[in-house]
Amino acid sequence: MSDNWRKLSAAELGRGIEGGSICPVALTEGFLDAIDNHPLAPRIYARTMRQQAEDAAMAARRRARAGRRLGPLDGVPVSWKDLFDTAGVATEAGSQLLKDRVPTQDAVVVTRLTEAGLPPLGKTHMTELAFSGLGLNPSTETSPCIHDPARVSGGSSSGAAASVAFDLAPLAIGSDTGGSVRVPAVWNDLVGLKTTSGRVPLDGAVPLAARFDTIGPLARSVEDAALAFALLDASPAPDLRGASLHGTRLLVLDGLAFDDLAPEAAKGFEHALSRLSAAGAQITHGNLPCTEAAMPLSGILYTSECYGTWGKTIEANPEVMYAPVRERFRAGANRNAADFVAAWHQLDAMRRDYLQATAGYDAVLIPSAANLPPKIDDLLANETYFAAENLKALRNSRIGNLMGLCALTLPSGIPMTGVMMMAAPMAEAQLLRLGAAAEKALA
Repeated sequence: MSDNWRKLSAAELGRGIEGGSICPVALTEGFLDAIDNHPLAPRIYARTMRQQAEDAAMAARRRARAGRRLGPLDGVPVSWKDLFDTAGVATEAGSQLLKDRVPTQDAVVVTRLTEAGLPPLGKTHMTELAFSGLGLNPSTETSPCIHDPARVSGGSSSGAAASVAFDLAPLAIGSDTGGSVRVPAVWNDLVGLKTTSGRVPLDGAVPLAARFDTIGPLARSVEDAALAFALLDASPAPDLRGASLHGTRLLVLDGLAFDDLAPEAAKGFEHALSRLSAAGAQITHGNLPCTEAAMPLSGILYTSECYGTWGKTIEANPEVMYAPVRERFRAGANRNAADFVAAWHQLDAMRRDYLQATAGYDAVLIPSAANLPPKIDDLLANETYFAAENLKALRNSRIGNLMGLCALTLPSGIPMTGVMMMAAPMAEAQLLRLGAAAEKALA
């Protein structure tokens, strides 16, 4: 395989397969060999799926030669976060609590992409049970940031981001409950899509907080994210042709998202705004009290559901967990059920207020993450620092989860910083089209 192939986007690889210049078997084996030989690969992949990937690639080659490809990504390999069930292959969700757990059938989304012809390279490392935005995992492996392997890559889809950033996969599938696709995407200069809760089926995905859990791609380009989204959603690919920012109305959400912002994050966001404005976007600023009022609710909403899902499993073997993550779960142990229900009623009202206030805008913009990826050793040495950096990493992205939105993060042009575009529920096609126009402006 040409090393240049590993630098191409998923869509470009698909076009190469379509045109006959790229062989799916050589492509897949090239990625698998690169994983086997890369010194950081053990920190990125929990396990590979060579036989499954090669079988899928050979079938894709036969279809390509017969002119019967299944779609634009047929034959393009993909990595899977280690919380998506894969029949006969361990799915452990980054936790010793699930060690040697081997599902008997594939998750729905795994089935969808496999049936679309995408060879599965393997399962990528992640935060333990997906409950942290940093990607630190002393229980299994901590994936590296592309800019500095001594830093975390972001979580919880840590290995997913690293697999693409280190050219060990052209496309990755992760999950996002409070920012777990978008934080690792921004810290590794990738595109990350958070889908609307309830849109992409979660069947066969190890849960964290089912009412917030979503599935989405991490990719090199908006085009790749759009093609992957269409497969995950079993819907037609969004039409990105001729996308333009001229006449679009964008609202910068002032307030909480800008508190204690890292200077680089602020610089990256301002750089992005200037590019978007120059490309014809109409940008206004405003504050929405409902988003700030929703933030205090996240404690009871998240921890109650997370501990309700995992409490018995954790308490049966608590010593195998990384303590700061275990204690995050335990914060939900004594929550009052009436308070949990009341908090959901309050949040539903806040979501209605948000949608009413933003109805006249094409998207709402904020910095994708407030901080930069911390150093692994610093996090391990200080649990208080871990807790503070984790909350800060997820603060901005969590706005989209609390408000029930779809959201897209794009690289700003300044390393490890990004601009997040949030749109109404179920508006992924429009958001991706807007993102394609923004991507051109930011290039």
